[in-house]
Amino acid sequence: MTLQEARQLQHGQILHYRHARNADGTPQRWRVNGAVKTWKRSPERVEVPLKHGLYAYGYLRDDNLADFDVAR
Repeated sequence: MTLQEARQLQHGQILHYRHARNADGTPQRWRVNGAVKTWKRSPERVEVPLKHGLYAYGYLRDDNLADFDVAR
C-alpha cells in the first residue's frame, strides 16, 4: 500500500494483511475502525486505527504500509 492509498482510506473499508492467513488460506481481513490521522509538519506520516475479529486492534502506520493491501 502506498502513502496516498492510506490517506484515502475510509471508515469500514477492508484491508488484507500480507503476513498472516486464516485457517482456510485466505489473507487476514482488517477493518478501518476510525478516521485517518495525518500531520501538517510531517506529511509522510499517517496513522489509521484497525480492527480484526472481536478483540484485536492495531494501527496502520507509515512504517508498516507495505504489510497491507486494499481489498478490491
